[in-house]
Amino acid sequence: MKKVLILFAHPKFEKSRVNAALIERLKDKAHVTFHDLYEQYPNFHINVQHEQELLLQHDVVIWHHPLYWYSSPAILKQWKDLVLEFNWAYGPNGKVLHNKTVFNVITTGGSREVYCNEGYNTYTINEFLRPFEQTAKLCGMNYLPPFAVMGTHHLSDDGLLNYANQYEQLIDLLQGDFNAMQLSNCFFLNDLKILTV
Repeated sequence: MKKVLILFAHPKFEKSRVNAALIERLKDKAHVTFHDLYEQYPNFHINVQHEQELLLQHDVVIWHHPLYWYSSPAILKQWKDLVLEFNWAYGPNGKVLHNKTVFNVITTGGSREVYCNEGYNTYTINEFLRPFEQTAKLCGMNYLPPFAVMGTHHLSDDGLLNYANQYEQLIDLLQGDFNAMQLSNCFFLNDLKILTV
């Protein structure tokens, strides 16, 4: 069974109804490591060696965060800047992350309709996440489309339950044998027909 590392970055997690629901059923799941970066590093002093060891121990890496100002909260950028070192994660001798799977799980207050060419945000979620995609490619990782929970301010309890169910099903799928190319042929991972609501 593949091991999953959830790198969670939310500076106001205690106020996030949506992220609490998504995480609740995964925290104690077998072969899933829930790693809250703000809780672990409140002063941003990231233990690079520990983080690299975590990456080596897992097959699937999830960058789970709210979309803040069209990117991630600051600690996730700090994590990438420090942990993904030259000649370790990338570069001539940096091959340790090759073929690991990685993707973003994001939450946004805005709906799908506002994240498009015609919407007031002008660009799609996938376009805003290009730096994550390129980071993954540079490190030789298989980057999948994001799992996106959008319109969180107006999400009903039933709607949130559906997303939480899909997230758990996605983790189950990723822990088994899956074809990364088949999972790449969608806009959001939660659009996959194999994930029931």
